[in-house]
Parts: sequence; C-alpha cells; structure tokens
Amino acid sequence: MHQSPGLLQPRLLARLRRSFLGNPRNHRNYYSTRAPGAESPLSTPAELTHVDPQSGRLNMVDVSDKPPTRRQALARGQVLLHDRKAFEAVQRQAIRKGDVLTVGQVAGIQGAKLTAQLIPLCHPIALTDIQVQLRLNEADLAVELESSTMCAAEKTGVEMEALTAVAVAGLTVIDMCKSVARGATLTNVRVVYKTGGRSGTYQEASALPEQPL
Repeated sequence: MHQSPGLLQPRLLARLRRSFLGNPRNHRNYYSTRAPGAESPLSTPAELTHVDPQSGRLNMVDVSDKPPTRRQALARGQVLLHDRKAFEAVQRQAIRKGDVLTVGQVAGIQGAKLTAQLIPLCHPIALTDIQVQLRLNEADLAVELESSTMCAAEKTGVEMEALTAVAVAGLTVIDMCKSVARGATLTNVRVVYKTGGRSGTYQEASALPEQPL
C-alpha cells in the first residue's frame, strides 16, 4: 500500500511514543529548555507559575484559594496594510468579502469567548462584558484594534481574553484583505491596562494620553 513519506508507519510511531513517554526524564527535557540544574536567565522557576519548579513540567495553575474579584483588561494592536489602494478599499467597504471592520469586530468578540479553548493553560472564565473596536488610521495605512474585557467576580484575570480578541480581530482583517494587501501584518498586540486580582492595576505608560477607540 502506498504511504506518504511524511507519515510515520504505525509500528514506528508506537515505538517512538513508548520510548519517549515511558521515561520520566524525557518529560522534563521536553517541557523545559533549561539544562539540568541551570537557572533561567530571564526568571527563576518560582516565578513561572505554569511550570513545576522541580520537574520543569507544565501545569495549569490551581486558583482554588484565590478570592474572586472584579477584573478588567484593555488590549490594543494594529494591522498594517502597507498599501494605500487596499486601505482605500477598506475605507469604501469595497473589499469583496464584505465590511472588514464589522466582521473583524464580531470575530474579536468570538475570539474572546473562545480563549480557554485556544490557549492551553488558560482558565475558562465567565466574561460579563466584551467590547471590540476597530478604526482606520490613514496616516499609517492601518486598522487600529482595541478590546476591553471584564468579569464581575473571577479568580483569574481577563488579559488573555482581551489579547485574544485583538489577535483574532487582526487576523480576520488580514483574511478579509489578503487579496489586495498580501503583505499586511498584525503587530504591537499588547495589554495597555488591567485591574483586579493580587497584582493590582497595571497601565502602559505610553497609553496614558490615548483615549479608547
């Protein structure tokens, strides 16, 4: 029977799985990029909440003992179209797939709701509000992206939901425009504000003068 050269034969695949999974050392080496006994130059093991400091294995953080608090996050990003004709097509709603900004907004909201399914170690949380806004920036031939997420009482933050909303909205803009803006890039996705939880409030200094979209 013809078999694609890119696929491993079942017996070989099974042997590789036994060889890898059967040895606990392999788990440590696979999940950790640090040499045995070496400290990370960026962070101590205790600071990496998703990594077991002893084995280096990944784990989902137990938040059972954390008190629920009101949490909010604001994230921003940008899609650079790099092309004036493409920008003007978006502006005139002349893109063949439809209204780029509206579809991107809906996609961002959906992305925020699906964050725990997309990010492996992210906790599912009950969002009480999701706002996604897109606007055109003619000076940069770009689409500006912004998302705010909120939950009334949760044990973990909503930053990843805000970031995912921005990322999914941006990727949707690129998908909508790829026929006219092949070099479009999603860039500068980051949290600019968060509040709630043990770490308190964070605000990006460069974002202070800027008003929400």
